[in-house]
Amino acid sequence: MKKIISFLLRRVPRPLLQRVAHIGLRVVAIFYRGHQVQCPISGRWYRKFLPYGRLQPRENALCPDSLSLERHRLMWLYLQRKTQFFTQPAKLLHIAPELCFIHRFEALSHLEYITADLESPLAKVKMDIHQIPFPENSFDIVFCNHVLEHVDDDHKAMKEMLRVLKPGGWGIIQVPLDDKRTATYEDPTITDPAERERLFGQNDHARVYGLDYGRRLEKAGFKVTEDDFVRNLPEEEVKRYALDLKETIYRVDKP
Repeated sequence: MKKIISFLLRRVPRPLLQRVAHIGLRVVAIFYRGHQVQCPISGRWYRKFLPYGRLQPRENALCPDSLSLERHRLMWLYLQRKTQFFTQPAKLLHIAPELCFIHRFEALSHLEYITADLESPLAKVKMDIHQIPFPENSFDIVFCNHVLEHVDDDHKAMKEMLRVLKPGGWGIIQVPLDDKRTATYEDPTITDPAERERLFGQNDHARVYGLDYGRRLEKAGFKVTEDDFVRNLPEEEVKRYALDLKETIYRVDKP
């Protein structure tokens, strides 16, 4: 299974995977049913989750019915336990929306929910994050996860998200982060796909974020909270939901 998933992630265009992957995984899910791990988003139990990753797939990562990964399950729990997201009326901009969230967020009657992306077939608005096509102070919440490592100018993208947030608005902006790096590494002169994959982890990545990521968000104008939410959960829940203890929630607020 590891080799199959690695091959698909490396060789099949992302938009196509987003359209069809969930169909095949519904069949796979039948064979993974059990009572060892649970997806908090779908509520379903499995003996384990699927492996996931391009080069070295992580064990117990991908839920076969919701398609949630560790970061999605953690974010869901964070929204439930540390915010009023599921009860308070709000206008939400969800950039590069994840399939595990879309239909569930659409079902929340108190949300005005807008999905946007440059390429994703799941998004309703075609949008370049460098030039968000909404007026300033338009949204109460912005979600943008694992996008900034792909863009040419992440500072400009951050500034755009800040611009469209209302004063007092908030968001969650996650990136893949190398906690062994003190500083983000980027080099725009590296354009060869093979070299990008070697240095940045994927051929469509433009940088590898380090522990300075929060400061980069602050430089764009956000108030940043680096929340160690997962490390304060009971060990039983970390195992039950198959969470990553290294994942920090980056919550941003617009002053």
